[in-house]
Amino acid sequence: MALKFPTVKRYGGEGAESMLAFFWQLLRDSVQANIEHVVLAMPHRGRTPLQAALLNMRPAKVFRKLSGASEFSEDIEAMSDVISHFHVSEQLEILGKKLSFSMVRNPSHLEAANPVAMGKTRSKQQARGEGAFGNGSQPFGEHVLNVILHGDAAFAGQGINQECLNMAYVPHFEVGGSLHLIVNNQVGFTTPGDRGRSTAYTSDLAKSIQAPVFHVNGDDPEALARITSLAFRYQREFRKDIFIDLNCFRRWGHNELDDPTFTNPLVYKIVHQRESVPDLYAQQLAKEQVLSESKAKEMRDGYMKYLGEELALAPTYQPPPSYFEKQWKDLQLAPSKELTYWDTGLDYSLLHYIGQQSVTFPEDFNIHPHLLKTHVNARLKKLENGVKIDWSTAEALAIGSLMYQGHNVRISGEDVGRGTFSHRHAMLVDQQTNEMFIPLNSMEGGNGGKLELAHSILSEEAVLGFEYGMAIDNPNNLIIWEAQFGDFANGAQIIIDTFIVSGETKWMESNALVMLLPHGYDGAASEHSSCRIERFLQLCDSKETSADGDSVNVHIVNPTTPAQYYHVLRRQLARNFRKPLVVVAPKTLLRLPAATSTHEDFQPGTLFHNVLGDTTAKPEQVRKVILCSGKHYYTLAEEREKRQAYDTAILRLESLCPFPIQELQAQLAQYGNVQSFVWSQEEHRNMGAWTFVRPRFENLIGQQLHYCGRCEAPTPATGIGKVHKREVDEIVAAPFEL
Repeated sequence: MALKFPTVKRYGGEGAESMLAFFWQLLRDSVQANIEHVVLAMPHRGRTPLQAALLNMRPAKVFRKLSGASEFSEDIEAMSDVISHFHVSEQLEILGKKLSFSMVRNPSHLEAANPVAMGKTRSKQQARGEGAFGNGSQPFGEHVLNVILHGDAAFAGQGINQECLNMAYVPHFEVGGSLHLIVNNQVGFTTPGDRGRSTAYTSDLAKSIQAPVFHVNGDDPEALARITSLAFRYQREFRKDIFIDLNCFRRWGHNELDDPTFTNPLVYKIVHQRESVPDLYAQQLAKEQVLSESKAKEMRDGYMKYLGEELALAPTYQPPPSYFEKQWKDLQLAPSKELTYWDTGLDYSLLHYIGQQSVTFPEDFNIHPHLLKTHVNARLKKLENGVKIDWSTAEALAIGSLMYQGHNVRISGEDVGRGTFSHRHAMLVDQQTNEMFIPLNSMEGGNGGKLELAHSILSEEAVLGFEYGMAIDNPNNLIIWEAQFGDFANGAQIIIDTFIVSGETKWMESNALVMLLPHGYDGAASEHSSCRIERFLQLCDSKETSADGDSVNVHIVNPTTPAQYYHVLRRQLARNFRKPLVVVAPKTLLRLPAATSTHEDFQPGTLFHNVLGDTTAKPEQVRKVILCSGKHYYTLAEEREKRQAYDTAILRLESLCPFPIQELQAQLAQYGNVQSFVWSQEEHRNMGAWTFVRPRFENLIGQQLHYCGRCEAPTPATGIGKVHKREVDEIVAAPFEL
């Protein structure tokens, strides 16, 4: 590549070539220990040579990409990614044995792939029946190994590493220890080591979990191979994390077009006088009469000849499919020109049974007396009557029915067992023994799906990355991450931006991860009011001037009834494609008497509605249509009732992305005498869905849309109670007085 593509940033591994000895030894040790699958996360430096030299990636694929073509077949509309983010998932043959080896996709945020690899590893363990719900003496099994490579500056500097280590031994996140290699270049981008950390060693973060660290000279690949075997044996024996700190250097700058002498002249004066690690090793082998100089030259010339042949093949090389294979073989890309509808209802007698099972506990279980009254007995009564079914009950019906059909469900996040707002109680705690009990996991009948409630560390970025890793590995499980409050997603923005919403178009890697983001202006001030709907809408590729299909990169919903929530959760696995789902989740609606559903809303033939029409106003009397989304609807409906303003219809956009233009047009068609259209929201004008809805409504409906809501502001909500009350009164009255 240096010879044929001298102006390309390739992030080669020169100076750290001995890392190949690490992998050479690792592969051999793995098959001898009967490991079946290795999952690897690594940054870009040295990634391409590793893939080509040891992991069966055709150099023609790289050369094709460098000539300006896609790494995918020409019939795929993907934006693709750079060569230093290339990925392999290969069935290798090592010492006559089969070994599956997969690298997780990596963005340029170097360490962000690490929790993704951990999540993918745990998913593969569970798929083998080894990592499921802590059963057995070895819950993480014996046949899947997680390996993580780090850069020295990134490992010391990026907080996601501390988060990953902190959850390494946490139940429902542990994978039986990871094997770590720090490629210690002594410099990060242009920053010298002494400016990149406050610790003596770049590996000192490993001390936080008392992980052993081996420091190895990068000039000695044989020493690295020996240490790799020792580290591997430790990891297998104790199932704990272990680190190798490979002290090496970086021959070029941050990339090959960068001049490192600008900022590190003394270091690079030394580096430029050094011979390469392969040359030094070849000289050593010749001196030991293991490999002659002529044989070494023959090997180099032979490989260069092979690369030349691959370069010549590049213009006609067709990359093989790398998506919708193995466990994904029954799935496909979402349709680009239509919105699909899926019957997600079930017979209520089955749902009634599932609901009962969700609050059934052993006779000797000491339940909290308040929960017995307000949660268990109240749910049983609602189920028996088939009315006033609330949010948490609908969620239990959705999850329990998926389990009954054989799907595993995982809910991860802070305090998810009871729920932030003490509404879920999917997990009960014995008041005398402190033992946890998950009623749905004792449900009899069905196909044996399990519910995993993963109480996470107080982290967003690493935990969400972990859940993404689980979601991309197994399309038949429902993976849910719940933010304690919606704006907690801020802490995971790197995972959202670089994986969840962009992974499919960059890498052809689908996922059905669900993000529950509690949202609602209830006087809680800035930090716990808004999930920042506007940010997710900005990240979606919905069109402003033509109708969306299901192929939009992320689906964003703001459901207003428990049944709608039930259907959208079940739809995630009912469809023949997978899309990430952002649920603008409620707070006050969890217990609002008006926000309930009846048994008829869950029956066969029912489904998620992208738009909920008005069942109160008579169409011929309607002069004004208010459009809104989410829990704000109930405040508007209450205000309309007070004013007896039945010339006003209120429509709910339950789906924001994809934008449901066809359903919206169908609803509006019944109102022939409308004089004005209003968008009403509780968020500030520069927030919420206003700037997303307005151009789509005006371009596709052809009518002007007026705004009613809070004015522009630099923060989501006021912290002054009187101001909040005044704003509520104003924004509720404004649509009716416009």
